[in-house]
Amino acid sequence: MQQIPMTLRGAEKLREELEYLKSVRRPEIIRSIAEAREHGDLKENSEYHSAREQQGFCEGRIQEIETKLSNAQVIDVTKLTLSTRVIFGSTVSVENLDTKEKQTYRIVGDDEANFKQNLISVNSPIARGLVGKEEGNVVVINTPGGEVEYEILKVAYL
Repeated sequence: MQQIPMTLRGAEKLREELEYLKSVRRPEIIRSIAEAREHGDLKENSEYHSAREQQGFCEGRIQEIETKLSNAQVIDVTKLTLSTRVIFGSTVSVENLDTKEKQTYRIVGDDEANFKQNLISVNSPIARGLVGKEEGNVVVINTPGGEVEYEILKVAYL
């Protein structure tokens, strides 16, 4: 399997979720299954079937996180040589040259992406258009709404 890039914060969040699922959620579900079994006939026991379904989702997510963490390429941008080049994990301030709207994005892994928090996936069209470019460059990015021209105002490694 190929390596999955993620920031230090992203890896830590996944580890926290994994710990929660294993130490809190899994035991809760096991208790729910045990309680539902006590109610008798399992064929018509909706609590039992619901708890088993939750168990399947929980175990699937645990497996998914463990796989991602075992294949993670954790990148700590604070330890990289400072540059003005846009890379995975960097924070980029851009200006839309049509609307003059300014925006700041942090380029992160797929699991960390949250557009409302300006965390964009390294695989998103905007990030793909910015990675490898430098402060002062003008880039044209194909978006669902058409081509948009951005000027890279600042690149920071936070």
